[in-house]
Amino acid sequence: MALILENIAKHVSLTPEEQALFLSKVETNTYKAKTLLLNAGEVCTHSYFVNSGILRSFNINDNIVEHVLSFACEGWWMSDMYSYFSQKPGQLFIEVLEEAEVVSLSKENQEQLYLEIPKLERFFRILIENSLVANQQRLMDNLSLPAEERFEKFTKKYGTLVHKVPQKQIASFIGVTPEFFSKMKARLLKK
Repeated sequence: MALILENIAKHVSLTPEEQALFLSKVETNTYKAKTLLLNAGEVCTHSYFVNSGILRSFNINDNIVEHVLSFACEGWWMSDMYSYFSQKPGQLFIEVLEEAEVVSLSKENQEQLYLEIPKLERFFRILIENSLVANQQRLMDNLSLPAEERFEKFTKKYGTLVHKVPQKQIASFIGVTPEFFSKMKARLLKK
């Protein structure tokens, strides 16, 4: 549990008692690859912290095409934020890509922690702000940058994932077809 406490300590300091209380409100599980933690159409009731492994969030459109919204690797949080905060059915799937140890925090326990350890509200506010900034930047990149530059940004942000994640999922994340992505990578390797 040290990793999640280190993650929190980047933004707020918890006393040993507060750490123990926080840890009493979370649950740690190990999941095999391809396990779905959330299905589209369900209400998201948990946020997930990755101790090890890789998660991805994605949507499947009416033409049965997957659109990868995000990846989460060791030390990252993931949730369907729309569904989690609105408590309405969401549009995202959250899938384990490689065996993962995941810490789950229920919305109910998170709300309870806000009352018992108010500084955790600051911690989660910072996470949400950082997520909002990253999502806005990604949207702007998708609207204005060529695919090569989006891939370059992906490799800087998710460097360890380039060889661990199927290429079609990386293609989806940067907004291109797998065929275009394959040709683009071949061009980049020739440079």
